[in-house]
Amino acid sequence: MKYALRRPLDWFSDMALSPQSSAWSIGSAFLTGALLEISTHPKPGLVTPLSNGAHRDMTLQTFMVSSAVIAPCLYQCAEAGLGHSGPALGLLPQVREVGALYEARLLAATGGINTQRGLLFSAGVLSAAAGIAARKAPITGAGELFAIAAAMVSGICDRELRGTLDREPVTAGEKLFRQYGVLGIRGEAEAGFPTVATLGLPALAEARAAGATLPIALSHTLLALMSGTEDTTVLWRGGPEALEFVRNSAREIMAMGGALTGAGLAAIHALDARFIARNISPGGAADLLAVTIGVDTLSGGSLPPILSSNL
Repeated sequence: MKYALRRPLDWFSDMALSPQSSAWSIGSAFLTGALLEISTHPKPGLVTPLSNGAHRDMTLQTFMVSSAVIAPCLYQCAEAGLGHSGPALGLLPQVREVGALYEARLLAATGGINTQRGLLFSAGVLSAAAGIAARKAPITGAGELFAIAAAMVSGICDRELRGTLDREPVTAGEKLFRQYGVLGIRGEAEAGFPTVATLGLPALAEARAAGATLPIALSHTLLALMSGTEDTTVLWRGGPEALEFVRNSAREIMAMGGALTGAGLAAIHALDARFIARNISPGGAADLLAVTIGVDTLSGGSLPPILSSNL
């Protein structure tokens, strides 16, 4: 017997969606992504149900708390998109205002621990983009969401990174841009989420076509994302050498078939120990895994079976 998850939009397929229920279904898609990401194992260096990875200040429960706190933000961003008229860029100030409120709530709930601030930004922007897309017709695909999101944040790197060069950097993103020239999640969003489009979604589709169960599919997708993500969490903790190590290690395992082969899966488990020893945590790739799940769900994908059982 196989246990499979239904797409959030399927929950409303038998009725005409009200704007409120559409917003809930959009927010639910990205909340599903957040919860499935944190519950996936193995994930080298990251918090999972079986390991705290390279972290001493957070556990699975920390992520569960923060996911619950940010869930209303995703709904509110989707609702804002559904109610917006005019160019997508005009919606960004409202989305950032909502995001700032929930970022403060997240940090208060976790005692100042940064669990999902990157995801809060990316999923908030994409929830709003999905709201805009759903105003006139059903969402046609991932490309539509990425294009709207890119339009919504157009110029954000100039305003919030390049435009800060006349003062001391304050945020981690500003400091990493000043030191290494990386654009982080702002650059990913402004470019239309190319890492998700070219690595995350194809890897998830590959795993689905191969008949992989959900845990294997998500580990496989994470490795694909690690191979190309400009991961600012890795840079912050270990610098460019650590980022190169993460990318090269992920590429080597993907060349072995990733989590879809026994050798690749064993290599993922071994890489976890190496990451922990070097204090490496690919948190940026983990955030994009959650985004990949949410976007795939909204654009018509069906998640692989959770498990196969004779029960």
